Amino acid sequence: MTDTVRALAGDLNAYAAEGGCLTVLVDEPMSRHTSFHIGGPAGLYLVPGCRDALVRVLTAARERGVRTYLLGNGTNVLFDDAGYDGAVVSLTGMDHIAVGEDGLVTAEAGASLSSVCKAARDAGLTGLEFAFGIPGSAGGAVVMNAGAYGGETAQVLEASEYLDPRTMEAGRLSLEEHSYGYRDSVYRHTDRIVLSASFRLKPGSREDIAAAMSDYASRRVSKQPLEYPSAGSVFKRPAGRFVGQMVEESGLKGYRIGGAEVSEKHAGFIVNRGGATCRDVLALVEHIRETVRKNYGVELECEIIHVT
Repeated sequence: MTDTVRALAGDLNAYAAEGGCLTVLVDEPMSRHTSFHIGGPAGLYLVPGCRDALVRVLTAARERGVRTYLLGNGTNVLFDDAGYDGAVVSLTGMDHIAVGEDGLVTAEAGASLSSVCKAARDAGLTGLEFAFGIPGSAGGAVVMNAGAYGGETAQVLEASEYLDPRTMEAGRLSLEEHSYGYRDSVYRHTDRIVLSASFRLKPGSREDIAAAMSDYASRRVSKQPLEYPSAGSVFKRPAGRFVGQMVEESGLKGYRIGGAEVSEKHAGFIVNRGGATCRDVLALVEHIRETVRKNYGVELECEIIHVT
């Protein structure tokens, strides 16, 4: 741990001891906080439980010259084996969900998508069923325009709140201002931090909503390798192509490098069969890309974020 990170730890431990809604962990393995179960230690792992604590963390880190990485549920990231020399700021402590009488469901960025779906179901509100089982957070869904089974975030989002880390002021974006595309939004091209998302849903039958969610969950269990750690789909889908099909036809199902393997169940996934390192995964990603490029002339774009 560098002297600047150590000094920041002292600042933030003092803040937490004074009653600040903040958890501070030192040299925390990122393998404990990512769906891949891969990654070395972060100098600091910080979990603010409210907006004031988030602002305090970001301000203190900037004053100390410590770099930060904002993390949601850790489902599409791959931390380096060497870890992260700085402060990883997890938004999972900001997970409040509110359901309004007008069909508006508002969730803080760290709330899991499945929790938001359950809250909507319990309130008899339909529209979010497609998101049940997507292993991400509300904030991540807004940033990535998360979707599945014909639905996507852009279809149900009304607005989002954000924090500008330069001014520490909050703002709001309407749906149109998100500039949504396939797995893309304006947030992917700025340093704004999603604070919350508001979803506009419609009244529906609780039984029908629950049945649809159960159906989608069953499909995921039957088709996706949920029994092993992974980061979901590895590559974006090229126009007119299916990644899993190209990878399977290339004979790569079950191909392994170290502990990383192309899933036997779904060739669009890389799974950690035990002891996989970041280096294993990156090498396997590149091997898949080279093979598909050679066989199909298609350049695959990796969806997994490598954090160094």
